[in-house]
Amino acid sequence: MKANHSTEERFLLLGFSDWRSLQPVLLALVLPCYLVTLTSNSPLVLLAVRDPRLHTPMYYFLCHLALVDAGFITSVVPPLLASLRGPALSLQRRGCKSLALGSAECVLLAVMALDPAQGQGKFCRPLPGASWLGGLTNSAAQTALLAARPLCAPLGVDHFICELPALLKLACSGGRHATERQMFAARVLILLVPSAVILASYGAVALGVWGMRSGGGQRKAMGTCGSHLTAVCLFYGSAIYTYLQPTHSYNQGQGKFVSLFYTVVTPALNPLIYTLSNKVKGAARRLLGSLGRGQAGQ
Repeated sequence: MKANHSTEERFLLLGFSDWRSLQPVLLALVLPCYLVTLTSNSPLVLLAVRDPRLHTPMYYFLCHLALVDAGFITSVVPPLLASLRGPALSLQRRGCKSLALGSAECVLLAVMALDPAQGQGKFCRPLPGASWLGGLTNSAAQTALLAARPLCAPLGVDHFICELPALLKLACSGGRHATERQMFAARVLILLVPSAVILASYGAVALGVWGMRSGGGQRKAMGTCGSHLTAVCLFYGSAIYTYLQPTHSYNQGQGKFVSLFYTVVTPALNPLIYTLSNKVKGAARRLLGSLGRGQAGQ
């Protein structure tokens, strides 16, 4: 029998249409996470640009993370909210942008774990650009591999975003396994290498904390590192579950729930975890104070 090849580049994102009773709950979860991400990251970027005390490598990287998170969640949530309130969405393959931003965040989190504050500013400055370039290159390679494969009907993806494992299931069978192996290698590179860097970095931090003589210093360091590690584990854990399993065993029904963690929950947690420091609070107070004095002087 001849495969029903599709000459169209469009497919349907089914979203959570099979979970009608759960859609109001998801709407109540997703929309606040989206608003928190946008309203938390925008002030962070503003403060880091305006306050000289925040002109450090750490906050330079946090600005880039804020931009990645805001772009990542914006590429995911509006279509998701539309699908929760209406019918399945029809998309073009070239309209899938979320993978590029997710890949960039994978590399950026690994770079941030290297503790750039100990390095020189000139050395740190090109690293975020390299993170963006590495993520976009990996994403472009996987997208090109998938674009070379024709899609076979029915063109329905049981997901709320353009997840490549879900899209690969639509690829026609001839030569699909070779494409799957190549895409799997690219996903190993973008997920496991940064994960190894992060684990090594936190291992070094743990050894340093273990050698501290001050109990208060140990608790403070463990509290800070613990919150950072929680966010990193949520992001990488859910992404690894989604991307590092064979396509034939990928469960789209489970996968879309797991994907909520790294596409919606983690971007909302990042600004809360990384910016609740005394420096950021002090910068916010100084900015509000200067605005208040400016208004009083008018």
